[in-house]
Amino acid sequence: YLARKFFCLWAKKTFGQVFPSKARCLYDQKILQKTFQVWKERWTVCRERKLSLRADSYYRHLLHNLVFKAWRACVCQQQEKRNKHYVAESHAKKQTLLRTWQHWLIYVHVQSTKQQMQTVALAFRERSRLRISWAVWRRRCCQIYTGRKMNILALQHWAQSLQFRAWLQWRDLYLNSQNDKQKETRAVTHHLHRELKRCMEAWLGYLKLRREKERQNELAQEHHQGRIVQRCFSDWRLSWEFRRRVHAHQKDIEKLSARITLWRVFAHWKHYVVLSVEETRQCELAEKYHRHRLLVLQKFWNCWKSRL
Repeated sequence: YLARKFFCLWAKKTFGQVFPSKARCLYDQKILQKTFQVWKERWTVCRERKLSLRADSYYRHLLHNLVFKAWRACVCQQQEKRNKHYVAESHAKKQTLLRTWQHWLIYVHVQSTKQQMQTVALAFRERSRLRISWAVWRRRCCQIYTGRKMNILALQHWAQSLQFRAWLQWRDLYLNSQNDKQKETRAVTHHLHRELKRCMEAWLGYLKLRREKERQNELAQEHHQGRIVQRCFSDWRLSWEFRRRVHAHQKDIEKLSARITLWRVFAHWKHYVVLSVEETRQCELAEKYHRHRLLVLQKFWNCWKSRL
């Protein structure tokens, strides 16, 4: 998380308020707009392109009527072209089925990815809860053990006023240290909750961005499908090559999402390692504090024995 934070700061100072991803998205939108304008200007040259521009408001209904009329005219004029029409129609149906199958495969893959991410998040949440409960239980056992031991020593030397004052001072120090430990524990718990909340917000943002990209892809597919239906009687081979390039682009997007998932898993693993190191360091500090307290008690015990 520190690396991600400093990377964001570096990106803001290097690229400004606009990130490379936003600039790339804007660049793609501008390219699509320019491509659509060029395509629109080319279609205004011939009569069929003028008719397609006039039919923008009721595109689907009029398109079916024009296709049916053209097919009927071709059947009346040339009987030999009927076979070509059947071949083109069957190819369009196959391509429609292929696109439907591809969309279904993408949907299944996204659902499986979501389920895996939810499983990993639940497992990480359970492990974090178990670690916190185990640390609290150990801390309470140590507190009970040390409390019992110090109560026995205090009862044995209750009659001496010097030992009594030392015990009172030790008790005050012990309560202060326990309060400090409780505050540290609450701070660590609050920090963990904030980190989990930040991770969940980042994950939701990623899902929202992914849905927006899918919606844009669907709009692009619809636009592309409309172009294929218009030009299916003249240049359907060129449209097939274009759909194949779109399919390759979708595969690249899927590979990129897989890389992002692996990077997030590595970030969770790194966070787990940092927490383990922090827990080990806290245990070492507790043992050091326990030894120091025993030395203090031994010093008071020797002083009391010498006074006695």
